[in-house]
Amino acid sequence: MFRKPKLVPANESRCPLALSFALSCLASLPSQAQEAPAAPSTAASGPQQQQAAKKTAPKAEASQATTPAQLDRVEVSGRASDEAQRRSATAAKIIIGREEIERFGDNSLGEVLKRLPGVSTGGRPGRGGEIRMRGMGGGYTQILVNGERMAPGFSLDQLPPDQVERIEILRAPSAEFGARAVAGTINVVLREALQKRLNDWRVGLSEENGLWSPSLGWTRNDKLDENGGAYNLSLNTQQVKRSDALDSRALTHNLDGSGDSLLNSHSQTEDERRSLNLSLRLQWKLAEGDSLSVQPFVVASRGSNSSLITQTRSSPTPGDFDQAQSTGDSKFNMLRVNSQWQHRFDADTRLELRGGIGLARNDSHTLRQEYRQSALSRSQDDTVSSEDKSWSLNGKYSHTLENEHSLVGGLEGEGTQRQQNRVCLQNGQSCRNLLDFGDDLDAATQRIALYAQDEWSVGKQWAFYAGLRGETIATRSTAANYAVNNRATVWTPLLHGVWKMLDQDGKPSRDQIRASLTRSYRSPNLQDLIAQPTINSQYPCPDAQPCGPNAANYPDRSGNPNLKPELATGIDIAFESYLSKGGVLSANLFYRRISDLMRTVTSLETVSWAGVPRWVARPQNIGNASTMGLELEAKFRLDEFLPEAWPVSVRSNLSLFRSSVDGIPGPNNRLDQQPKATANLGADYKLRSLPLSLGAGLNWTPSVTVQQSLLTEVHNSRKVVLDAFALWSVNLNTQLRLSASNLNPLSYSNGSVISTTDQIITTDTGGRSFTQWQLRLEMKV
Repeated sequence: MFRKPKLVPANESRCPLALSFALSCLASLPSQAQEAPAAPSTAASGPQQQQAAKKTAPKAEASQATTPAQLDRVEVSGRASDEAQRRSATAAKIIIGREEIERFGDNSLGEVLKRLPGVSTGGRPGRGGEIRMRGMGGGYTQILVNGERMAPGFSLDQLPPDQVERIEILRAPSAEFGARAVAGTINVVLREALQKRLNDWRVGLSEENGLWSPSLGWTRNDKLDENGGAYNLSLNTQQVKRSDALDSRALTHNLDGSGDSLLNSHSQTEDERRSLNLSLRLQWKLAEGDSLSVQPFVVASRGSNSSLITQTRSSPTPGDFDQAQSTGDSKFNMLRVNSQWQHRFDADTRLELRGGIGLARNDSHTLRQEYRQSALSRSQDDTVSSEDKSWSLNGKYSHTLENEHSLVGGLEGEGTQRQQNRVCLQNGQSCRNLLDFGDDLDAATQRIALYAQDEWSVGKQWAFYAGLRGETIATRSTAANYAVNNRATVWTPLLHGVWKMLDQDGKPSRDQIRASLTRSYRSPNLQDLIAQPTINSQYPCPDAQPCGPNAANYPDRSGNPNLKPELATGIDIAFESYLSKGGVLSANLFYRRISDLMRTVTSLETVSWAGVPRWVARPQNIGNASTMGLELEAKFRLDEFLPEAWPVSVRSNLSLFRSSVDGIPGPNNRLDQQPKATANLGADYKLRSLPLSLGAGLNWTPSVTVQQSLLTEVHNSRKVVLDAFALWSVNLNTQLRLSASNLNPLSYSNGSVISTTDQIITTDTGGRSFTQWQLRLEMKV
């Protein structure tokens, strides 16, 4: 843990916490900034980090002692740099701080993360999307906020970068953070409460495809008392408008020679979303070195959408439509309150207790009307309400021995409960599938974990980490006609090591080698376990009649309560070289062997809701798989290697991936959504003659084709995204930022080829992407 020396200012003017007094305080705020101890990191603090902190503190104190008393501005920073924290950690970890997060003025965390080594996003160019490490989506990447899992329905794209203090990326699992991280862990730490006065405002306006979206952000930080108490309030609100057009083509080739059928469709979609995000951290220093913090986190969003679909088929079927109109609205509200209490028994022993409760509610309403030859042929009115309640309770005991062993033991508990109600009307009558399966759903998950770890150093060159974690996850779900339970227990041993090389004088150099041998797992998500079927709207069930046949590219969907978790054995080996002017050169090799691979498989089944077999997509454990890769990173200043060059900051990375799934024919029998490579190249420079900083970044993901099963092959187009920014410093407290995302907008597409014994169905869907421009005024008041 890195701590800053406490600095008590001689003259202090402080605003009250209440929001109602915020504006009246603006004029009274002084320009100087004082900073005190930082909030504890969520990462484990091992012997190397403790030693580094001891070395850092005296330097900061010396700097404080020599600072003349008459200076108006005093800034003391005892926190180690991002590279220093990365270097001192025994388990491989990348730290992304505020400077890197703010650099391009991104609107979503997905756009920030896509520039990191081995990280990619699953959405269309410039839009963020599902976050994946090492190209592995669908639950392989563990996503945490302040070390906690968020409620279902929440995604990182709902969290504005303004509210994030730092991002921690762990390439291998650890006992403390959890082993549900086959690809790795991304832990997002919200703004911390420091004894540093801040009153920052950010006003932005962005444009995409002719639509304007405003945003407003506010961050307030100050002391609560003279004993080290502090608070941080971060508020962000925005309105986002988007317009998209998609074209789809589905060709069905009948192998019996009866002719082909071509379905062409065009859709135009309009979306509008308004959101409010608020995070508050209250932090107190108690007697005898204890500390207490409370952090409420609120997300509220409202959305509306409309779409118009037109389609033509060369060989019409009875259920076809010429045009379909859909309108919908949605509401999502989430409240999460976390608290943390730390107690020190002595200088070497500490107890930490964390607890949290959460409530999330999601309400949506959709009306779809289908027309054939200008006459209404079918309507469906859907209203869905779901409520998720969650709790967590964690305890961690830490003790450092005289021989530099740092022992940690912990117990964790977590629970979620979902209640869902759906009212579906088809042509004014209850939807056929709800008559069979019911419209109410009750599901719950409970997780209990126990872990222990030891971190120690051997001399100046070696550091080791050994851990063991056991988790039990129990899931149950009930509906009108079924009640299922699922229970799984996983034990995961973990071992990490670092060897620091010596230079010619026998002193530690800037180079080191890491190695990890771990076991991790991927658990089924709740929706995959729920057995309630969903009937495809393209082939609905007629009123008061059994369902007819459907097509393989429009399957019904159902869960699988018998799913088992995937287990993965992993090896990571990395070389890191830290540069004298800041930055790092690294190469990381990884390998994962996965058993009981989960994959959604589409097959023809005899089902209770139809008089004939129907195509159904459901998750299954299909066997084993393996993946490996090489991740290269170069982050440096240009004058590190070219003395006469400008001090341009360069960030580049290249990741190469390979995977294979047993039992699936090659050559494209890869893990779902995993590309063969990802790459980033970026640079920025602060001009000496002008108060102007310029920067640009290029992100590349090649096209990917995956053979999902014996029947289905899917493909996605390449992504090439060019971003740029210009930052003008008006004065010490005001900046104007112009940024552009996706400067080279490319069309994107995805599709599939399904080969059955009777048909070959080829589907392609694609559309345009757009450049997003943003102008943002940033003020320190």
